[in-house]
Amino acid sequence: MKKLFKGFAVAAVLSVSAGTALNAHANTTALDKILEQVKQERISEGKINKQREQEFLSDRADKQALLNKAKSQLAAEKARGDRLTKEYAQNENTLAEKEAALQSAQGTLGEMFGVVRRAAQDAIGSIEASLVSAEKPGRAEILRSLAAAKELPTVRELEELWISLQTEMTESAKVSTFETEVAGLDGNATVKKVTRIGNFNLVTDDGYLIYSPETKSIQPLGKQPDGYILAGIKDLENTSSDNYAGVYVDPTRGAILRINTQKATLDEYFHQGGVVGYIITALLGLGILITLVRFIDLTLTRSKINSQLKNVSTPNTNNPLGRILKVYHDNKSQDVENLELKLDEAILRETPRIEAGINIIKILAAIAPLLGLLGTVIGMILTFQTITLFGTGDPKIMAGNISLALVTTALGLIAALPLILLHAVVAGRSKSVLHILDEQSAGIIATHAEKEKA
Repeated sequence: MKKLFKGFAVAAVLSVSAGTALNAHANTTALDKILEQVKQERISEGKINKQREQEFLSDRADKQALLNKAKSQLAAEKARGDRLTKEYAQNENTLAEKEAALQSAQGTLGEMFGVVRRAAQDAIGSIEASLVSAEKPGRAEILRSLAAAKELPTVRELEELWISLQTEMTESAKVSTFETEVAGLDGNATVKKVTRIGNFNLVTDDGYLIYSPETKSIQPLGKQPDGYILAGIKDLENTSSDNYAGVYVDPTRGAILRINTQKATLDEYFHQGGVVGYIITALLGLGILITLVRFIDLTLTRSKINSQLKNVSTPNTNNPLGRILKVYHDNKSQDVENLELKLDEAILRETPRIEAGINIIKILAAIAPLLGLLGTVIGMILTFQTITLFGTGDPKIMAGNISLALVTTALGLIAALPLILLHAVVAGRSKSVLHILDEQSAGIIATHAEKEKA
């Protein structure tokens, strides 16, 4: 057994030794290949590095050439800068010498140059704002170039300044008519015939116009003046060149007209009275209506009474006197005292119908100023409330309430005065009718008393 085991052991050792020898031979071959590959790559990298080194050296030479060129350019520019600096200094000295020579050569012309520029500058503003520019635009361009000039003006430029000023003076004394575009309040422009009254106003058939120097446009006023002022424009349009016509002009070239557009009209004043103002107006209208009705009725009654006076023997019941005469004819057999009572009763029966509505007119005349006073109190209360809330910094905030106070007072007085006058007229007419009735009644009684005595 021992010999058999030893045999197996020797065989195993031999087999292991043989395998190791085979593996060692294979590894040696792979290493040789790797070594060969490393050598080849080393040779290739050496070539690449050498090529890169050659390229770097070539680029270095180019950069050096560029650097040398830049240095030479810098040196040239520095030399040029020094040369230009010297030339600039020399030119400054030359310019100062030339300016001194120019000032010396100009003499008094320099003062004239300043005067011309100042006159041109002043004329630009007045000419652009002038109404003459609405008819003759573009006149300020020549003056603007003259005012901005740095050299002495030429004779032609001086003549242009002279002509511009002379044209402004001459045209300011003329009434001229021309056609131009007028911008409407709705933004649409239409061509209209415009009349220029000197340098004061522009007018058309529709009223006064405003010229805007900023936009160089002509536009109507937002609100035209009163009718009597506009009537002068109609007279001017219908006047020939040989005649004269009176027309209102605005010496401020439209400033007063613009302020006039802010002035409230009578209609606006009326509406500032508010509810109290409307009530006062309604009372005035009611009083006038009652007055008209009563005046017409009393006039007709007086006419019928006058007709009855012409025929006393035949009473007509369509008038108060006729009805009183009928009472007399119906009671002729009565004594004087009873007849007098009958006639007084008839007159008293006619009196309410004759005096109907007259007291209402008097009451309305008394109520109107009281309502005006009420509106005044309400307006002052609202004014003090406004002061409490917003202070007194802006008077316009309080203007509406103050207007209420003043307008209602004025409306109350305006309503009371005609109502008092109308009441006096109607009351006088009714008293005249009653006087006729009393007079006729007294005459009837006297005649009846004489008959009884006879």
